[in-house]
Amino acid sequence: MNTFIEVIINKYELFLIVFVRCSGIFLVSPFFSSQNIPNRFKVGLTFFLSIILTSTLQISVSDLEIPMIVLIFKELLVGSIIGFISYIFFSSFYVMGQIVDMNIGFGMINVVDPQNRIQVPLMGNFYYILALLLLLTIDGHHTIINSIVDSYEFIPIGAFKITENIAYFIINLISKMFILGFRLSMPVFFTIFLLDILLGILVRTIPQMNIFVVGLPLKIFIGIIAILISIPVFNGIVSNSFKELIEDINILLRFFSEG
Repeated sequence: MNTFIEVIINKYELFLIVFVRCSGIFLVSPFFSSQNIPNRFKVGLTFFLSIILTSTLQISVSDLEIPMIVLIFKELLVGSIIGFISYIFFSSFYVMGQIVDMNIGFGMINVVDPQNRIQVPLMGNFYYILALLLLLTIDGHHTIINSIVDSYEFIPIGAFKITENIAYFIINLISKMFILGFRLSMPVFFTIFLLDILLGILVRTIPQMNIFVVGLPLKIFIGIIAILISIPVFNGIVSNSFKELIEDINILLRFFSEG
């Protein structure tokens, strides 16, 4: 306990800067930014992680010729951008859920996400929670914490600046969010597409059949079966996508160091 107090007293400026960067990541990144996690836990985790990092960093903030308010703003941006990458990745599951909902007949249904307190697609919330459980299973939350430690190797305190490569890279990540969401929804999408063709043939051969009475319940039933069957495929794709997420974070950190 005395060691913690000594670190805060002797390196209080450095501790404040580290605390701001850690806070930026935890405010944006999934799981850590969840509304279900008590704020005391978030603050406590950020506090102790900042103390550990402060004790390992050998730098004097007074030697940096940067105003303190500018330094705080830069460090908050660094943490927010790193957390934003993981947030973009998880947003792809909402895109996937929206595509699935529109195909199986749940397009007008939204539910309240208790983690972020916003309205999200019904199946999007299901896939988001499933992906979050997979993240915890493969220690993805440890990867987010590890990215904080690695960020000081690539982005020293006060060295943050936006370059053209970083801007293009973030735009490319946003486009990958839609690509991943569409790729994950392919099994259900093609199943419902084939069902629509079958229903179209039935309507032409049996004009007396009410397609709205038969088609909607059938699409929901077949869609749910397709979702259950495609979950193993979903797990495999998401596991590989987590590896891509880690690589994207490392690429972003390299861009910062090159800038």
